[in-house]
Order: sequence, then C-alpha cells, then structure tokens
Amino acid sequence: MDSRKVAVRKSLRGLYVIIDPSLTEGRDEVEIAREALAGGARLLQLRDKTRDKGLQLPIAQALRALCRERGAPFIVNDHVDLALAVDADGVHVGQKDLPVSVVRRLAPREMIVGCSTNNPEEARRAEEDGADYVSVGRLFPTGSKQDTRPATTETLRAVKAAVSVPVCAIGGITETNIDEALAAGADMVAVITAVIAAPDPSTGSGQAVREAAQRLAKRFR
Repeated sequence: MDSRKVAVRKSLRGLYVIIDPSLTEGRDEVEIAREALAGGARLLQLRDKTRDKGLQLPIAQALRALCRERGAPFIVNDHVDLALAVDADGVHVGQKDLPVSVVRRLAPREMIVGCSTNNPEEARRAEEDGADYVSVGRLFPTGSKQDTRPATTETLRAVKAAVSVPVCAIGGITETNIDEALAAGADMVAVITAVIAAPDPSTGSGQAVREAAQRLAKRFR
C-alpha cells in the first residue's frame, strides 16, 4: 500500500459529523461545526441538498478554513466541483451521483473520495473504482435522509469483510445504538441530528452540540 493510502486511512477514524444547514434550526453552521470539533469530531462534511452551489460556496469556504485550523478533514457532499473550488480534503458521492471512477479522474490524487453503499457488491465496486472509504446505511430509522435504502448491522459486517478501505456507519445513529455500529466493525460513525440538532437551552453557546459530540466520540475509546 502506498504512503498516500496509509495516511488517508489513518485519518478516516472516529466521529464524522455532517453539517446540514436545513437541520441546524437557524443556528450558525460554522459555530455548530466549531463546537462539534471541540467535542471530538474527527471529520466534517457539508451536506446541503437545497441551496444552489453558489450559495453553498461561502459556508464551504468557512468550514474548510475551520477544519484546516483544527486539523480535521473537510468533505463536501455530492459536488466534486464545489470540493475543488474550496480546496476541500474530500468529496462524498452516492449511487446516483457521478460514479467514483469519474470523480477519481477529476479529483487530485490526494483528495479523499467516499461513497455511499448498501451492500458488499456496491462497496467492492466503489473500492475498485478508487474510493478511499465507503459508508453503509441507513442502519436505523432517520428523518434526515428520506430516500435512502435500509441496511442492518449484518450488512455492515458483510461490507467490512468485503473491503479493505475504512467503513463508515450512517443513518439514525444516536447514543443508544452507536455501540451496535462499532461492534459490527465501523471505523467511522456519521451523525447529523444527534449532534447538530442537539437542543441548546442557552442563547447560542453551542454547549449542547459540544457535549453531544463528546459523548459519541468517547465511545470510540
């Protein structure tokens, strides 16, 4: 394995927080990201399914700067051009986005490419096409990803056995079920509402977001 792959795989571990502006309840996305990182998030992703890319650009730039300051990989969901525009560390694509093989040709060699999968066959194909990690989900019921196919911890185990790249569990993961995902072999666990929508009775201090991230991140230790 070349040195680039070794370095990338070492970085793809732990709590992976996805920032979805439609679910932040009006709170500032950058401040939420800052608190999530302070709480132990190892990676951040911007996932914006509603706004045009031109409107996503400033928030992506701000999140990229924050992640660079904190030494955490910053991933853009869906859009390889937006990832390139902000010098993101990576891009994550689904089965209906540009294929991994195409993204791999467009992206610099050092850019992380992740891919959503739902079974071992999709995961193996993603790895063969150049994905640096695969995600598996939806593991548990969730309201933040309406159009995803269900999966189980057995699916996660099967994918883990089928590929050599890191595997990320996603979909409805909370403090009550994260241990199931880790026991099934997840290298990373991606969460959205469990962190970014953590109720904060204070006036925007972000303490609840930080504490939610801390509780989840501690499960990896």
